Amino acid sequence: MYFKLRESIKFLPYLCGIFLLFLACSPKFTNVALPIEDPMEFSNTGASALEDKWWRAFEDEQLNTLIDSALQANFDLAGTWQQFLAAKATVSREASIKWPQIQASAQTAENFPVNDFRGGENTQLGLSASYEVDLWGRIRTAVQAEKFRAQASLFDYRTAAISLSAEIATIWYQLQAAKQQLKITKEQIATNEDIIKLIRSRFVGGQIRAVDILRQAQLLESTKEQQIIFSTNVSLLENQLAVLLGRQPQENITFQYTELPNLPELPETGLSLELVRRRPDLQQSYAILLAADRDMASAVRNKYPRISINTRGQLRANNFANLFDNWAYSLAGNLLAPLFYGGQLSAEVSRNEAIKQQRLYEYGQTTLVAFQEVEDGLVQDMMQKKRSGNIERQLELAAKSNKQLRVEFLNGFSPYLDVLIGLDQEQQLRRDYVAAQLRQVQARIGLYRALAGGFETGRTLEN
Repeated sequence: MYFKLRESIKFLPYLCGIFLLFLACSPKFTNVALPIEDPMEFSNTGASALEDKWWRAFEDEQLNTLIDSALQANFDLAGTWQQFLAAKATVSREASIKWPQIQASAQTAENFPVNDFRGGENTQLGLSASYEVDLWGRIRTAVQAEKFRAQASLFDYRTAAISLSAEIATIWYQLQAAKQQLKITKEQIATNEDIIKLIRSRFVGGQIRAVDILRQAQLLESTKEQQIIFSTNVSLLENQLAVLLGRQPQENITFQYTELPNLPELPETGLSLELVRRRPDLQQSYAILLAADRDMASAVRNKYPRISINTRGQLRANNFANLFDNWAYSLAGNLLAPLFYGGQLSAEVSRNEAIKQQRLYEYGQTTLVAFQEVEDGLVQDMMQKKRSGNIERQLELAAKSNKQLRVEFLNGFSPYLDVLIGLDQEQQLRRDYVAAQLRQVQARIGLYRALAGGFETGRTLEN
């Protein structure tokens, strides 16, 4: 039996002194505050609070069911969740470096000629361990950076969930508007066909010109073209919804028709800083900024000396029977101090510092865009409401005007061309009114999306 201890272990007390000397050099978290001074309040606000699952404000059970299903079945969202799980695994991998690395080895060999090694056999069993003393927190800061990146990945998943819910709500009401438009065009086609029958009977009596019949027939064909357009839109929107739900569009899923919703009052926008803390895309940008800060700190600490401890135990014999008779172990402390790398380490610090500043500016820009989205949503919601009201009033006037023109035509006071123009305008305004209602709903969806925070999707780390 024999014992071996390397001379370098004597230097461990000195290394502890170096640790105390350089501890004050360990960099801390630096300034990562929002690069926007005195964020202003939003221009308008409502009184009702917006719940996390914002789409419930429409009180549409079919929409609620569609979004709940898509949050579980959408493939893009599921892929984003796996990206988060991969980031979590990366954190565990980096954190494992803080623990001792232990390895076992075994070897047996037969040596020839036998005279070169007594017995001709060489059998070894060994166990080795290495551990880096994280004096300056180099490993710790690297782990922190990965944790922030994992948080950013989680916020990215929550942002994707909000985007998915908004996309489904938008397509859902586009589908309902297309079905409503299709219903209107079918009614208009029936009306135009009845009018053609009527004016043809009057043509026989010499009360109407042939050109009026042709014009009415042209209006009928134009309305049929609109029917084709809206029928196409219905099919395409149903296909989009199927894919978002993780279903094949070939399944021909049938979605029930519902009216466009009556919008509630404006939601409470809150303070701008509350939006920064609530929106997951802003939280993601901030987490990426913190990760860059930790990367820079880790680069600084790479310039400091490293201390590692290595130990090794070994059993060795010329045959397996005597393997446990002789054993040896060693314990070594190593000091690695970077002296000259040609500016490589300093350049790496400068690179990470520049990346951190880039992330800071990106965070500021993302925040400004978020503020813009809220303000745009408020403006569009208000203006689209006015536009819908204006078109509704136009439609009322057109209906009254067209009714009066028909009376005058039947009494011989107005030519049929005036009736035809009035009819065309009224039918177009009916379709325009539905389109305006849809845009108003879409504006509200955009506002809800801009104000939305994260919400539970049902996925956990065990999924």
